[in-house]
Amino acid sequence: MVHLVYCDNAGKKGERVLDKILSGQKTMIIRSASGRKIPHGRVFQGETLYFMEKGTAQVAAKATVVSVQNYVKLTDEEIDKVFAENEEKLALTDRQKARWRKKCICLVEFDHVEPISPPLPFERQNNMDDWLILEKIEDVLAGTSVPYNYELSRFKK
Repeated sequence: MVHLVYCDNAGKKGERVLDKILSGQKTMIIRSASGRKIPHGRVFQGETLYFMEKGTAQVAAKATVVSVQNYVKLTDEEIDKVFAENEEKLALTDRQKARWRKKCICLVEFDHVEPISPPLPFERQNNMDDWLILEKIEDVLAGTSVPYNYELSRFKK
């Protein structure tokens, strides 16, 4: 599987998630919620991550998943510990720490980051989340996209 990750573009230059990924300052992505949601339990070592900035229609970089940590039902103290242990890799601002402070956390570490030049043209559909699980990246590119469904996002039985 491959994964398309939307990166927050809020904040001044240097605080943008994609900038931190491309510079090597950020080597881990976080997703969290009050309950398990995409990509929790659905991303694995060796898979490919594609990154795009929210508000653009361009897939701008890719990387390889090195490791994944999934947590559920964390206490406040456990959340603090997870953040502290992964602080350098996550490179989160205080605002981002507050945003991702939830009981279910998925941490995805990656390496071999490559910018995609020219960026790939993304074709947005109405039912898409901020993390997409795909068979191939062409499934969401302009000219080759297919209707997105969440079948690949379901937990494996």
